[in-house]
Amino acid sequence: MKKFKIPNVPPTTNKCVRFPNDVIEEVEKAIEGTNCTFSAFVIEAVKVALENLKEESEENE
Repeated sequence: MKKFKIPNVPPTTNKCVRFPNDVIEEVEKAIEGTNCTFSAFVIEAVKVALENLKEESEENE
């Protein structure tokens, strides 16, 4: 399983996504004092989640 790490800012395309306030607060706390944006954090989290799903799918084949 890939370990999550706070990423640098990659090139992005704008998408509108709604988050619960408590999730926003937790992410902002996690990236405080780093060179990471909210968007970059969420993108890395989604990449890890997708990789995990792919690995689980391959294990079930």
